[in-house]
Amino acid sequence: MILLLTGLPTPIINTISGDSFPTDVSLLTKKDLKQITKKKDWVFDWNKELKFLDREVYKLTIVNNPNIIQGLSCLTISSDHVLIHLIENAPFNRGKGKLYEGVPGNLVAYACKLSFQRGSQGFVSFHAKTNLIDHYIKTLGAHHFGGHLMVIDTEAATKLVDKYFKL
Repeated sequence: MILLLTGLPTPIINTISGDSFPTDVSLLTKKDLKQITKKKDWVFDWNKELKFLDREVYKLTIVNNPNIIQGLSCLTISSDHVLIHLIENAPFNRGKGKLYEGVPGNLVAYACKLSFQRGSQGFVSFHAKTNLIDHYIKTLGAHHFGGHLMVIDTEAATKLVDKYFKL
């Protein structure tokens, strides 16, 4: 099977209207930090994540609306896999009243896409909260390697990229 790594992420779905919106993934900038603070209900310190030289921080936005961040991910790209340090939905995309669905799946699929592009055969790892391990096995095809360590292998990564990136 040949995997083409082009295309935009799958649209995210507005939970109220059911409308879908195509998305972009791009690097987070220092200018973006003004809108992602703890005072604005973001959980993680993304300013701190941007300071690590071995990490890349990505934002998911809606096409033609790049100023409203839907979610963020922090990655380290090594020679054999991509490590997801953090993923966070925007405050308005969390819980039962969330505005958009599909943000975390887009960001994980993007990490898989980067892994393929950078020669790591789609391998991605992350540490899961204990209560989400089964969820990640079911929804991402991740493998549990003990403790909190989860790994997405080439087969699961291919499925995620095929699902979330329309060619």
